[in-house]
Amino acid sequence: MTYFDANASEPLRPAARAAVLSALDTVGNPSSVHAAGRAARRLLEDAREQVAGHFGAAPAGVVFTSGGTEANALAVHALRAGRRVIVGATEHDAVRAAAPDAKVLPVDAQGVADLSALRALLAQGPALVCLMLANNETGVLHPIAEAARLCRQAGALLHVDAVQAAGRIGVDLTALGADSLALSGHKLGGPLGAGALLLVGEPALAPLIGGGGQERGRRGGTPALPAIAGFAAAAQAAVGEPSDPAGLRDMIEASACAAGAVAVGAGAPRLPNTTCLALPGVRADTQVIALDLAGFRVSAGAACSSGRVSASPVLAAMGLGSLAGAAVRVSLPWNATAEDATAFVSAYVEMAGRLLRRAA
Repeated sequence: MTYFDANASEPLRPAARAAVLSALDTVGNPSSVHAAGRAARRLLEDAREQVAGHFGAAPAGVVFTSGGTEANALAVHALRAGRRVIVGATEHDAVRAAAPDAKVLPVDAQGVADLSALRALLAQGPALVCLMLANNETGVLHPIAEAARLCRQAGALLHVDAVQAAGRIGVDLTALGADSLALSGHKLGGPLGAGALLLVGEPALAPLIGGGGQERGRRGGTPALPAIAGFAAAAQAAVGEPSDPAGLRDMIEASACAAGAVAVGAGAPRLPNTTCLALPGVRADTQVIALDLAGFRVSAGAACSSGRVSASPVLAAMGLGSLAGAAVRVSLPWNATAEDATAFVSAYVEMAGRLLRRAA
């Protein structure tokens, strides 16, 4: 098996595994005041400081959550009061579901947010803008710093979904100029079940989940300490030893395009590990199954769609028409090798030739 579906979930990093196992041996609730509770609290706060330091936030601005979906939902819930919500046309379903009444910010043919349209929307009154740093399906990067400048000028708030970008490119809340930022541990090579909402300062938020006042009253419930420790360790490993799979990505892309594929969003800045390959006239699910049978795990669209394979709303928003149902996402994990990429190219080229002949 060759796993090329890192944007769905990265393989667990060794440092994260070790941190999880160590935390499992920690007995105590971080809210307890006895010695065992204080030891658990130290582990929690050490993780908070690590995450804050790696992503340009203050420790007091880090709210641990169950993952990126909850972090995005909490941001919209807490920051939208008295404001219209504006979401990018290619945002993740977690953001769109949190603000079903939002105004939609269009993107261009490469999938990049239209800043002229954003300027016009911001002129209509107070707003919360939700714009992802990197798209989960295409890897296309939005011009977040420029969007943040427009938001500041208009008195708007900016929430950034950085779930796919973190660990693959530099992500810094302060440098981006955003008001909040969502992260997910398993997209970094940590375990499932932990993420964070990063905030500027230490604002009081109305929680989505009430409880015993954990996370400074911003998120109730006993923290998932092993998952959080693994998340922090994965962040440290990812930021400390960044991989650069762009060469492998480009090699895969060039060979696939020579075999008849179209590389979606290739004219825009993208994550170095991601390519979205559309094969005209061939259904995405047919390609996923064919590659799976050949031993390669890729996906079509977002993995958060409960296993469904259908035409991608992201690609439809880019104006790709029938190609929106004919694209697969190849996302290289942190441990991808040149041998893996070469073997994938061979399998993809064979598959493309066979399926294009059948579709002709």
